[in-house]
Amino acid sequence: MKTRQIVVISGKGGTGKTTVSGSLAVLFKNHIISDCDVDSANLHLILNPELREEHEYWAGNKAEIDENKCIECGKCHEICRFNAIVKKETGVFSVDPFACEGCKACVLVCPVNAVNFNVNHPGNYYISETGYGEFVHADLRPGEEMSGGLIAQVRKNSLRLAVDRKRDYVIIDGAPGIGCPATSSLTATDYAILVTEPTVSGIHDMKRMIEVIEHFRIPYSVVINRYDINKQRTSEIETLCNSKKIKIIGEVPFDEKVNYANSNAIPVVDISDSEAAEEIKSMFQKLLEEIE
Repeated sequence: MKTRQIVVISGKGGTGKTTVSGSLAVLFKNHIISDCDVDSANLHLILNPELREEHEYWAGNKAEIDENKCIECGKCHEICRFNAIVKKETGVFSVDPFACEGCKACVLVCPVNAVNFNVNHPGNYYISETGYGEFVHADLRPGEEMSGGLIAQVRKNSLRLAVDRKRDYVIIDGAPGIGCPATSSLTATDYAILVTEPTVSGIHDMKRMIEVIEHFRIPYSVVINRYDINKQRTSEIETLCNSKKIKIIGEVPFDEKVNYANSNAIPVVDISDSEAAEEIKSMFQKLLEEIE
């Protein structure tokens, strides 16, 4: 049977996406867990993984000036449209690696070949063990912009492990928003769960995320987190979903035990007497009906 990739996404951060993802990591069986929020990874905080493998991720290029070769002509400084090349007090030019976009213009104009074009190391990715299954995750280094590529690396390794281990599912905690990290998390998945919240910004960003999902023609459903903090906004979400024939598979109540679970580094579904956990378990059963 084909391994199916299920992604949990949101149009904005802070909706409870990782709470849902962490719970699904517990509830699903025979699966691989994948954290694609490489800019601010936090799924590991509730899964307590034990690191098994660490790999460097190399992608893109950054310029670097060899000060011993530099003749201080300033041509690289003149052509750099990103203001990444600065003149030092000694007169020699250097590259700010955080500003460099790797366009290679400085390499081409340097008359003495003093600019090296080095392969960049924007982050690392890992394979770990958890009590709920194998876990693939990553960290993007501060200031780097290769999140889409690093997410693709995480996705590729997650699927490879799932196929090798004959796993039925890959459960993906996607990146928030609608930019490159989000689309890299979403592309080529089999089903998406869109987590939203009953706030003005939550509804606005949910609408944007719906457009992205439908562009990729991926089947999906909606989960409203903390639905009871604003019943009027929840009604707006329900009306929107009904008008677009989008199924709502869960309305998770506000529950202080979610904060307790996060503070104690455990998935909320492992907490007894939690209203949120019970609703997430009910949502899981509905999700199975959707994907089976």
